[in-house]
Amino acid sequence: QMCIRDRYQRRVRDSGNSDTAASSFRVARQLLNRLENVDTGVIHAAGFDNGIPADHEAAAEEVAKIMGDAVWRDLPLCDGVKPVSDDIKTLLLNKTWRAQLSVTGASGLPALADAGNVLRSQTSLKLSLRLPPNVDGATAAAALKKLVETDPPYNAKVEFSVDKAATGWFAPQSAPWLSSVLQDSSQQFFGKPVAYCGIGGSIPFIGKLAIKFPSTQFVVTGVLGPGSNAHGPNEHIDIPFTKKMTCCVASVLAAQAVKANQGEAAKKQKI
Repeated sequence: QMCIRDRYQRRVRDSGNSDTAASSFRVARQLLNRLENVDTGVIHAAGFDNGIPADHEAAAEEVAKIMGDAVWRDLPLCDGVKPVSDDIKTLLLNKTWRAQLSVTGASGLPALADAGNVLRSQTSLKLSLRLPPNVDGATAAAALKKLVETDPPYNAKVEFSVDKAATGWFAPQSAPWLSSVLQDSSQQFFGKPVAYCGIGGSIPFIGKLAIKFPSTQFVVTGVLGPGSNAHGPNEHIDIPFTKKMTCCVASVLAAQAVKANQGEAAKKQKI
């Protein structure tokens, strides 16, 4: 949360003052420009990016070929509104491997009907900065606080506080046995090769499991697709697709059981 106060302790008339002192909203815009390129949406400040693993970038390219415009067509955009890029791979990597900024709330701004020709005394913004999964949340939060509070424009009074900082998670490279069963089950039940894709969501439980069991293989999947409208009105799933996905997951569990039994048998032979 970022709060900017100008030198006025109260509202003053805009006439004869806006050419002397910058509005707190202009200061807020300048501070956000330190973090984000307003024309492209790229987070250009240091400390919020740690590179994209080659295998994940290659996976995004394959998914882009499969999904095409469905990556963004499901969004309820107004007629004629376009996505931030025409390149599908770019959109997929934006979802997962590039930091993204949103302003999710504001205070200090009156309702349109109540707004007048005055310089307001302060502007507060609630920011949401989604981070790549290989960037530490606490470190990034500290970097953002320093970025906006250091040497503010016009010596304005800027206060930044962090409500919550979390670190994401991404799956390690799959073991050969797991890659094999995923590929085989996808071909068997869907008639197509398996594909891998991330999503910019927050499921802290997965990250905690990965820390607790660092050598464990993970398969994180689901049955929502285009039009499913997750967490919204008329949320739904496609039943035939869900049945096929259930069969794929069952195949993974069966393969894991076979692998575990083979491991136990090998231990007994050594004994």
